Amino acid sequence: MKLEIQIIESLRKGIPPQIGVEKYSVGNEKLIEGIKKYHLSSIDEIGKMRFISGSWGGGKTHLFRLIRDIAFQENCAVSNVELTVDSAPLNKFEQVFYSIVRNISTPTYYQKSQFSDVAPIGTLIEESLYALGGSKIEPESEITYEQYSKAVEKLMANKGIDIDFKKMIQHYWQTYLPDSPNKAVVEQVREEILQWFAGEGTISTFRKRFGVNKMVSRQNAKLMLQSLAQFVKLAGYKGLVILFDEAEQSYSIMRKSALRDAHNNLLSLINNIQTIPGIFMIYATTPDFYNDPKHGIVIYGALASRIGKPEDKPPDALDVIWNLDAVVTELKDYQKAARKIRNIYIEAYPEAKNKISDESETDKFIEELYKKHPKYGTVKFWRVMVTALIQKYDSQMEEKKFPTEKIYKDVIERLREE
Repeated sequence: MKLEIQIIESLRKGIPPQIGVEKYSVGNEKLIEGIKKYHLSSIDEIGKMRFISGSWGGGKTHLFRLIRDIAFQENCAVSNVELTVDSAPLNKFEQVFYSIVRNISTPTYYQKSQFSDVAPIGTLIEESLYALGGSKIEPESEITYEQYSKAVEKLMANKGIDIDFKKMIQHYWQTYLPDSPNKAVVEQVREEILQWFAGEGTISTFRKRFGVNKMVSRQNAKLMLQSLAQFVKLAGYKGLVILFDEAEQSYSIMRKSALRDAHNNLLSLINNIQTIPGIFMIYATTPDFYNDPKHGIVIYGALASRIGKPEDKPPDALDVIWNLDAVVTELKDYQKAARKIRNIYIEAYPEAKNKISDESETDKFIEELYKKHPKYGTVKFWRVMVTALIQKYDSQMEEKKFPTEKIYKDVIERLREE
């Protein structure tokens, strides 16, 4: 499906699209340029970590998707992980590692296989084989023994990657050799290998099948993260951007011992991140994370002093914490975004150019919506704006006329029902 149509289909429902957010985003230009200049440009030299503070609906998801797209453009791999008590609690870093692996994506994977069943980490391993073997990736193409041997030699020469990590990569690569078994057997072998990276199965099985001596565990998870960072660079990428999204108040339902472990793991990451070149971590959470007297980092002096508190100012890339709640979005910003969305709509439906409102009419429509919407409404104006704008354009395409008041009421009712 055409990218512009995907964007419009998402915005029609008031939902940020998965890709292409940079095509209509406004207000983050300075921060994004700073991220590229100060962080992504040197990701292969030194590990870094930054934090995002933002209330619910404050734009954390939008910013993450924007950063992900920019990271892809800068030739980085990306892993977007939601930290929850059930699936990826920070007090159990081995589970966090599994989530990083399960959610890792490369630019190639995201562009060509967004809706594929192929595991993202499998795509990275495949890409690395062709990159290190000195050939281009072609559909259903075989790898020669010479290319395989060249890739293995480079893999084994990298001293920053754990030996068992290397063994599992090598076994995965072997499935691309000319004399590999039939497709069903190959897929089964690949699935078994990916289970090791995801922490599934038993060491006895993997030792017998692949000759490894350990699983990813609490004791070695951080070392495995270093191996992953080195492998991403070996595969031809500048580094790995990890986007941690702390689930709303998930830390507030942890037991005291679990919360202490989570805080210790976070402090350990902060203290050691510089020693992991190829990693840029961004940790997004709500303001309570910083100031809650029972569960926030204020109860752990060492951690609080290392991170600090959100400043009441728009975020700069070099800040430790990017405070999204300090960003003031004005009418002119919404109008600028609306004009961009208008251009996307025309790219999606070329016949719309002479049917939908021009830029000045679009500006006026957004101003009328802005005046109608309460400043502290339960539904964010951004969602109202994009949904109403697409509805207006859709009506104009069908040569129907609805007053702004009716469109606004329809959109508010629809969004409140969700």
